[in-house]
Amino acid sequence: MYYKFVLAILFLFFVLQLQPIKAQDTLSTFADLVPFVTTPDEVVDAMLELAKVDRTDRIIDLGSGDGRIPIRAAVLFGTHGIGVEIDAGLVEEAIINAKKEGVSHLVDFVQGDLFEMDFSEATVLTLYLFPDINLKLRPKILQMKSGTRIVSHRFDMGDWEPDETRKIVLPDGKEHLIFMWRIQ
Repeated sequence: MYYKFVLAILFLFFVLQLQPIKAQDTLSTFADLVPFVTTPDEVVDAMLELAKVDRTDRIIDLGSGDGRIPIRAAVLFGTHGIGVEIDAGLVEEAIINAKKEGVSHLVDFVQGDLFEMDFSEATVLTLYLFPDINLKLRPKILQMKSGTRIVSHRFDMGDWEPDETRKIVLPDGKEHLIFMWRIQ
């Protein structure tokens, strides 16, 4: 009898442990596809320069992490921006960073799946996503307005020929590629 009781307790414990793990895995599936890796400040500046960002632009950063790209655009140019990030903790960090920089009135950060977001109002779309994610975004990108600039750190868009490519060499010797396409 004691044996069955212990087995029942162990089984119940096992089942209860599976539920949170299963839910957590479901919520983090997309976040696991693209881990948060910061874009160095010099690369952020080069991305904004390559896109010729100015005050009239509306920048949307997909996979915005700590918010550095829209925040930097707001600080430098007074640009309005939105960061889209799946990780709630990073969204909170981005909101705090925007307040510290005094640009929270210019930038918003949204927790969500970038495939579900409407980014058609962007005049500049920034990315630091893996190539397979970039390829999956192409149909949505093609629906964007003519003249919209797409700027990607490190990864291209497959067979789409970039309008411009730049190599940034940081003081530590690390090289970073950035690509820019203009929607026709």
